[in-house]
Amino acid sequence: MLKWVLVAGASLVVACAPRRDYTVVEGVMLGTSLRVVADVEGIGRQGLYAAVMELDREAKASMSIFDEGSLLSRLNRNLTDSVDRHIAYCLRLADSIGALSDGRYDVTVKPLVEAWGFAGKERAAEPDIDSLLEFVGREKVAVCDGRLVKADARVQLDFNSVAKGYTVDLLARLVERFGAQNYLVDIGGEVRCRGVNRQGGPWRIGVETPFDGNMTDGEYVQKRVRLSDGGLATSGNYRRFYIDGEGRKVAHTIDPRTGRSAVSRLLSVTVAAPTCAEADALGTMFLAMGADDALAAARRMPGVKVYFILAGADDYEEYVSPAMQELIMN
Repeated sequence: MLKWVLVAGASLVVACAPRRDYTVVEGVMLGTSLRVVADVEGIGRQGLYAAVMELDREAKASMSIFDEGSLLSRLNRNLTDSVDRHIAYCLRLADSIGALSDGRYDVTVKPLVEAWGFAGKERAAEPDIDSLLEFVGREKVAVCDGRLVKADARVQLDFNSVAKGYTVDLLARLVERFGAQNYLVDIGGEVRCRGVNRQGGPWRIGVETPFDGNMTDGEYVQKRVRLSDGGLATSGNYRRFYIDGEGRKVAHTIDPRTGRSAVSRLLSVTVAAPTCAEADALGTMFLAMGADDALAAARRMPGVKVYFILAGADDYEEYVSPAMQELIMN
């Protein structure tokens, strides 16, 4: 989970810079926290809030797996085969990230996520993993002429690994349409920013310490990331998990190859990318890979901006990719 704070002023020049007039909107979006700070023009806080809430309704009506009436839910139940621009975009992005993942990132994972109790349904006592894997696989679904084609009617899509990040990007475009040159938009800790904050410095986003059950609102911060443009997202298995009857941790990140929870000593993955949707999907991909494979994959991707927090023998271990190092603040 990411938390952001304004820069206090790194130098006399920054501290003495004129304060910009920013509009601040806070509330709930996609069922989680919302915060917008932007130098919008020609629209007040109430007008901006109304526009944001309209976007919230549009995003949930398209991509929510928790709303039985959403387009995605109806596609999953085979009540329609028509896709909108949001679902088409998320499928295209899933293809590009999936190609990097060796099968670890796959948005057809919904039957498995549901069986383990992470899709708004009660978990199965003994999930029949082998049977569920028969209709999991990105090659089993395609979009042709605006319609979803399934190789098996039981194939279902889950965009929880990308939809929030994608909606952050839509929110960024919204404030840009209202003239914002400098902004930070945050939905549930996933952010997209541009320009500078009120003090004229870069935005600072805190990465939470990933101990199990950390539900605080930024009280424990492991590192801060300095960002002036692009998206940032963190994936972790320290909030959405449970302990099963045999004392094993079962987390919401599922490996589509095995059908089981992807729990390893990799506790948290933070990714910076041009868009928040990319950062969101890549974070899930690395987390599903587990520690060793994620580290190996990151080292094969010289331009990737990632910050990993891993469980060590006595304390946390960290990996910061070369491209990410300039963004990390100690």
